[in-house]
Amino acid sequence: MGPADSTPAVTADDWALRSQRLYERSVLEGEAGMLELASMELDEVEAALALARGRLLHGRFLVRRASGGQVATGQPPGDPAELALFERAERLYTKVGDVAGQARALFWIGCYRQVVAGDHQAAVPLLRQALDLAAQAEDKETMAEALRHLGIAEHAAGRLDVARKHLEQSAELRWETRNLAGVAANLVGLIYIAAAQGRRADGLELARQATDLAQATGARVIMRQVQEARAAL
Repeated sequence: MGPADSTPAVTADDWALRSQRLYERSVLEGEAGMLELASMELDEVEAALALARGRLLHGRFLVRRASGGQVATGQPPGDPAELALFERAERLYTKVGDVAGQARALFWIGCYRQVVAGDHQAAVPLLRQALDLAAQAEDKETMAEALRHLGIAEHAAGRLDVARKHLEQSAELRWETRNLAGVAANLVGLIYIAAAQGRRADGLELARQATDLAQATGARVIMRQVQEARAAL
C-alpha cells in the first residue's frame, strides 16, 4: 500500500475495551472465568501482533535482498528477532488451541529457515506440519503458501516433478482464493522448472500467463521475476 492509502489505522481500542469489560465482569459482577477468558483473548491478540511484526521484518529482508543489500561478514542474513516473533506466535496459538493460527506461525518459521537462513532441510518438516494443520483448519491461503515453499525445497533438491506438482497445487489454491499475484509468483517457479526439463514451449506459455496476471495486479516485482525466468528458457 502506498502513502495515498486511505484505509483507517487499526487501533487497540476494541480489544482493550473488551479486556476491561471482562475484568469488570469478574471483579465487580462476580462472574467466574472472565479473567481467564480475557487472558486467552489477549494471548490471541499478542500472537497476531507477533506474527504481523515478524512478517514486516521478513519483508525488510526481502526488500534489502532484492536491492542488493549486503550484510557484514559473520552477521546473520536477517534479523534474529523475526524468528523469535514467529516462534512466540506459534507458542501462543498452540496455547489457546487456534489450529489455523498455529499453521500460519509454523509456515513463517519454516519460511524463515528456508528463505533467510537458507536451510531447506530444517524448513521442510515445519512446512509439512503447517500444511497438515492448515488443511485441518481448511485454511487454503496457508496451504498454498506451504505447498509453494515445499515446491521450492524440492526444486533445490533437484526433484523437479515433485516440485512442479507442489507449485501447481499451490497455484490452484491461489486461484480459488483469488490471489492472482500469488498465482503469477508460482508460475515463475514453474517457468524455471520447465526450463530445467527442456519444456521451452510450456515455459513460454507459462511466462505469457504470468505476465498477464502480474500486469493485471500491478505486481511489478513479479513482472521483473517473470522476465528473468523467461530468459532462462
